[in-house]
Amino acid sequence: MAGSDEVRRIALALPHVVEIESDGFDFRVGDKGFVWSYPERSPGRRRVIRTDIAVLFVGDEAEKQALLLGEPALFFTTPAYDGWPLVMLRLEAVDTGRLAELVTDAWRMRAPADLAADLPDAAR
Repeated sequence: MAGSDEVRRIALALPHVVEIESDGFDFRVGDKGFVWSYPERSPGRRRVIRTDIAVLFVGDEAEKQALLLGEPALFFTTPAYDGWPLVMLRLEAVDTGRLAELVTDAWRMRAPADLAADLPDAAR
C-alpha cells in the first residue's frame, strides 16, 4: 500500500523535478506535470483534492486503455479526462515498487530530452 508520502519521495528523487504548491501533491519536470493529486469535482460542490488518488501522465490513449482494462483495481478515469493521456491511480491498491515504476515512466514521458538524459542508469 502506497500513499502521498511515497509519491512525494519517489517524484522528488527524480532529476529536475519541481513540486508545485498545492493542497495535495503536484510534480513537474520541464514545466510539464507528470503526477499530481486528483482534483475530484462534483456538480454543485467545491472540488476536493484527493491525496489518496494520483493522476498520472501515461503518454497516449493506447497506454491509457491498456492500464484501465488490464488493471481495473488500480486504475480508473472519469469523463473529465476523456481525450487526455491521464489515468487515476488508487494509491492504497499499489505497492511502492509499482508506484516507483509508474511515476518514473510518467516522468520519462514528460521530461525534455536534455533533462531525461540525467536519469540515473538504475532508474532507466
